[in-house]
Amino acid sequence: MSAPHPTVINLPIDAAALPEAWRSRVVGRVGPCAIKIIRMDEAGIDWEDHPDYEEALYVLDGRMELEIPGERITCGPGDLYVVPAGVPHRVLPGSHGLLLLIDR
Repeated sequence: MSAPHPTVINLPIDAAALPEAWRSRVVGRVGPCAIKIIRMDEAGIDWEDHPDYEEALYVLDGRMELEIPGERITCGPGDLYVVPAGVPHRVLPGSHGLLLLIDR
């Protein structure tokens, strides 16, 4: 039995086709993890946490202003931040661009 052919995914093109900002789209899976793209806009996103898993946030384009309790983190293109499991976090208003997210 042969392996399936890989699919090339153009993240900027897929992100541009998203119907609205902050609505992720799963573009692939690696083991139990979902690989998602999200188009950020100036609105930001409210506090959330994931008690059972880490979340990797990779900025492909633009800028993400992330807040965790007691700290503000600025990420630009090429920056990766891994939010530990159970740590509350939010994306502050003013963030914009394209984000690759890996989580469950």
